[in-house]
Amino acid sequence: MLNYIWLALIALAVLIGGLNGNLSAVGDSAVDGAKTAVTLATTLVAVMTMWLGLMRLADKAGLVKLLGRLIKPILILLFPDVPPNHPALGSITLNVAANILGLNNAATPLGLRAMNELESLNQNPGVATNAMCMLLAINTSGITLIPVSVLALLAAYHGTDPTRIIGTSLAATTVAHLFAIGTCKLLERTRWSRRQLDLPIDSRQVREIHAEAVEGAQVEQKAALADASLPWMPGSRWILAAFFGLFAGLVLGLAFPELARWFAARLGELIPSFANPAATNQVVPPEVAKKFFLWRLVEALSTLVLPWLILLFPLYAALRRIPVYEEFVDGAKEGFHVILRVFPYMVGMLMAVFMFKTAGGLDLFRAIISPITNLIHFPAELVPMAVIRPFSAPAALGFLADLIKDPHYGPNNLITLMGCTLYGCSETTFYVIAVYFGSVGVRKTRHAIPAGIVADIVGPIAAVIICRAVLG
Repeated sequence: MLNYIWLALIALAVLIGGLNGNLSAVGDSAVDGAKTAVTLATTLVAVMTMWLGLMRLADKAGLVKLLGRLIKPILILLFPDVPPNHPALGSITLNVAANILGLNNAATPLGLRAMNELESLNQNPGVATNAMCMLLAINTSGITLIPVSVLALLAAYHGTDPTRIIGTSLAATTVAHLFAIGTCKLLERTRWSRRQLDLPIDSRQVREIHAEAVEGAQVEQKAALADASLPWMPGSRWILAAFFGLFAGLVLGLAFPELARWFAARLGELIPSFANPAATNQVVPPEVAKKFFLWRLVEALSTLVLPWLILLFPLYAALRRIPVYEEFVDGAKEGFHVILRVFPYMVGMLMAVFMFKTAGGLDLFRAIISPITNLIHFPAELVPMAVIRPFSAPAALGFLADLIKDPHYGPNNLITLMGCTLYGCSETTFYVIAVYFGSVGVRKTRHAIPAGIVADIVGPIAAVIICRAVLG
C-alpha cells in the first residue's frame, strides 16, 4: 500500500505541476526534501541517543519487570483463555511493559515470543485465537509514555515547550487503547470475527521473525533474573518513596493551585516559621480555574513527567548498583543505528511530500476534503498523516516534519501539536499484524484488523479533541 501512496504522490505532483506550469519548481523541491531529511536526521541523533541511553538504564535496572508486575493482574482479565502461570502471559506482560516505556527493540521480540507461546494453546492452527487478537489490539494501540521521535522533532525546530504533547499523547493513546480492547472484546463474540483475511509473508521475513522470537526468549530470561542478580543499596525504598511522594505533590500543586494555597496556609498555622504569605494569598488565574480537573492533570503531567523520568531512570539504576554512566553510553550508541534505519524512509517520503506540496497538491487535497473534515471539526492538514500512519511510521514522521517546518504552522501551532499528538498515539497497524501473525502462520485473522482500524480512527479524533481542550 505504501508503495502505491508514494508513487501516487510523485505522479500527481508531476501532473499538477505540469498543469500549473511549475514543473521546474517541483523538480527542485525533490532535492529540497532530501536535504531537509538529512538535516532532520542529524538533529534527531542527539535526542534519540539520549533517550535510548536512558531506556537502557530502565531495562538493565529491571523497571520493565517491575512495570510488568503492576499490569499483570489487568492482563489476566484481558486474556481469560491463557492460564495465569503459562509462559505466554509472562511474555505478554513484558511486551506491554516494554511498549509503555518505549523499548521497541525489546517489545517486538517479546511480542513475537508471546505469539509463539499463544500458538502452543491454539487448537485451530492458522486461525487467530481470541488471545492472539487481543495481543494485536494491545500492540497496535499500545500506550507509550514518552513519544521520543516527536519530542526530538519539536526540539529540532525550537518549539517553546515540546513536553506539552506528552500528556496529550498519553491521554489520546489511552482512549484509542480502550476502544481497541473494547472492540476486540465485543467482536470476539460475533460472526464478524470469523472473517478470514490472508496476510502473505516472504521467506526472508520468516527467518527474521524466528530470530527475533529467539531474541525475545533471551530478553524474557534476562528480565526474570534481574531482581535476583541486582542487589539494592541500603535505604533504597525510602529514597524511592520520597521521590514519588515529591513528584505527586508537585503534580497536584501545579494542577490545583488552590490546593497548594490551602496546604501552605495549614503548614503556616502548624509551623509559624514555615508561613509563606505569598503562597497563601496567591490567586488562581481565571483561565486555570475554569479548566476541567482532568485537563489540569494532563497539563501538569506534561510539564513534570519529562525531567522526573530523566532523573528516575538513572536514580533507580544507581540504587540497583548499576554503573549508570557506562550503561547510558552503551544504550546511546543504538541511537545512531535507529536513525540509519529511519533515514532512507524519511528521504523518500519528504521528497514526495515536498514535490506534491510545491505542485499545489496539498492545497487541492485540503479543498476537496475540507467539507467532510469540517463536519467533524478535524483539521484537513492532518488527514494525510492520519491515513499513512497505520502503514509506515517513518512516512508519517516525514509528513509531521513538513508540517513543523512549514512557516504557516511551525512547532508551536495548535494544528502542529495535534499532529504531534496524533503521531504519538498511533501505531503501524498493518505492519504489526503482518509480522506477528506471519510469525506463527496465521492466515485467518478474524477480528484483529477491525480492532486495529478502530484504534486508528479513534486515536486521531481523540488527539484533536484533547489538544483543543488542553492546548487550545
